[in-house]
Amino acid sequence: MDDALISAFWADARLRGGINPVAGYLGATAADTLPPPAWSFGATPAEADRLLAQVLAGRRTATTSALWDYEEEARARAEAESESGDPIDPGDREDPSDRGGDTLVETRLDLALPAPGSLSIIVDGQEMPRALVRTTRVDLVPYGEVDEAHALREGFGSLAEWRAEHRRFFTEHAPAGRELTDETMLVLERFVVLVPATARRAAKRAGLL
Repeated sequence: MDDALISAFWADARLRGGINPVAGYLGATAADTLPPPAWSFGATPAEADRLLAQVLAGRRTATTSALWDYEEEARARAEAESESGDPIDPGDREDPSDRGGDTLVETRLDLALPAPGSLSIIVDGQEMPRALVRTTRVDLVPYGEVDEAHALREGFGSLAEWRAEHRRFFTEHAPAGRELTDETMLVLERFVVLVPATARRAAKRAGLL
C-alpha cells in the first residue's frame, strides 16, 4: 500500500469531512496528521471493488468480521513483541488450554477491536484510497443470532442470503483448527461515510443510516 497516496487522501479528506477543524486554528498535532488505518473489504481485489461500490452507492453501511481474526492478529503481535525482547505483562499471557474457545475471556491479549468514533480509510482492489468512514457502532454477536436488519445494512436482500455468503467466506478463510458454528463470535460494525459525502446522502435516502 502506497503510504504517500494514503497520506495525500487523508490530508484532503480531513478538510472535506470536517475532521478536527479546531486544529486549523490551534495547529495540528501528530495524532491529527497521522492517517487512520487503511483496509479493503473482502479477501480479493474483485471482492474489494464490489463491496466498496456498494458503500459508495449508499447500499452498504455495515460489515462483519470473525472475532478469531482479531485473536490471531493479537497473538501474532504478542509473539513479535516477545521475539523483539519487549516485556509482556504476565497477566496478558493466554492460557493455552483456552485456545479451543471462541470468547473474549479466552485471552487477555489486546484484540484491537474497532470502536465507535474510530476512522478508517477504505481502499479499492488496487489499494487506492476511495473513502473515509467513521465507525458508529460495534456489537459482538454469535453467528446464529445475527438478524435481518444487519443483513440489510450489509447490502444483502435477506438474512438467508447473508448467512449463505458469510458461511462460505468464513469457512474458506478460517484459521487452522477453526470451524464456523452458530456460536462463532462475530464483530458487527456499523459505519457512516464521511468522504465522499454523496455516499452518506445515498445511504440516508435508502434508510440505512
